[in-house]
Amino acid sequence: MGQKLIEGSGSSEKIADVLSALGASKFLLVCESSYQYLSNRDVIDAISIPHVKFSDFTPNPLYEQVCAGVEMFNSSACDAIVAVGGGSTIDVAKCIKLYCKMDTTKLYLEQPMLDTGIPLIAVPTTAGTGSESTRHAVIYYEGKKQSISHETIVPDYAILDATALKTLPLYQKKCTMLDALSQAIESWWSVNSNEESIGYSRNAIDLIMSNWREYIESNTGSSAEQIMLAANYAGRAINITATTAAHAMSYKLTSMYHLPHGHAVAVCLPHVWRYMNKHIDKCIDARGAKHLAGTLKDISNEMGCGSSAEAVETFEQLLRSLDIQNPQRQLDTDIDTLTASVNPVRLKNNPVGLDTETLRLMYEAIVR
Repeated sequence: MGQKLIEGSGSSEKIADVLSALGASKFLLVCESSYQYLSNRDVIDAISIPHVKFSDFTPNPLYEQVCAGVEMFNSSACDAIVAVGGGSTIDVAKCIKLYCKMDTTKLYLEQPMLDTGIPLIAVPTTAGTGSESTRHAVIYYEGKKQSISHETIVPDYAILDATALKTLPLYQKKCTMLDALSQAIESWWSVNSNEESIGYSRNAIDLIMSNWREYIESNTGSSAEQIMLAANYAGRAINITATTAAHAMSYKLTSMYHLPHGHAVAVCLPHVWRYMNKHIDKCIDARGAKHLAGTLKDISNEMGCGSSAEAVETFEQLLRSLDIQNPQRQLDTDIDTLTASVNPVRLKNNPVGLDTETLRLMYEAIVR
């Protein structure tokens, strides 16, 4: 069964009906500690089906925390999962679903990934990662990032209730929106893009560029719905293509300077973009340099710009409007550490090759 999408402000009211239709007798509610402040909390708490709540995890969730969630799910005899929160919350829920029937005496990360058949409903409370519609999850084991990917962890239902965005802090709204925009752009130029993913990217960029100011400055219900839908489109796009160089460069920035993911990605993207504009001849996409040039032109058109160079400037102007600043260098070794951190596998998705010296020069421009 493909994922079912339920949209619109107030759509959290349909969670109870979905659980009943699934035949759930008891569900695990995976949520953040800030759950108590959500505008849709009362609707979820009023669901008559019994549930237990799991919120003992950090923003960059640890393997051990996921294990605690698996233990709660099994010991409480749950048969469904509802995730209410941002990307990390949904990632934790995905991993609980994936691990709940594995051998508890062995490391879950080393066991075969199989379909457990446990229903998962995702209710995002941010408009950014699009995790509610992807097969990906990220957790950390012994200090190292673990990328989990499996088709069966795509949530069965995604509930896009924009009322949840009303209580989101302004800075978090900015960062998550920029993550969605960056994902849409990167997915479009990815070597793995196809007609379906490009359609999702196009829709996401159009919705964000048309609604970002009203969403950030006025927080209207209609603009919030459009941005939440845009984030979902962007998530669907990267579910097909995966991300590219800007995301690969961002992860260490997040851990070193304690930047939210969307902030870190957004300050990397213009540098990757500008380099690609100038080095289309280094295209590694099998479809060729002409295809890449056309793609960059299409992206710029969607952003309302006459050229790809102008589109980069428009993106940078957006960062200035949102007061998204570059991180400050702390140690002389920062650039070396950052350059060595980039995952070469992620770079293979980028349509223009980036060598170590190029990455170094980019980081020197990003970290000031």
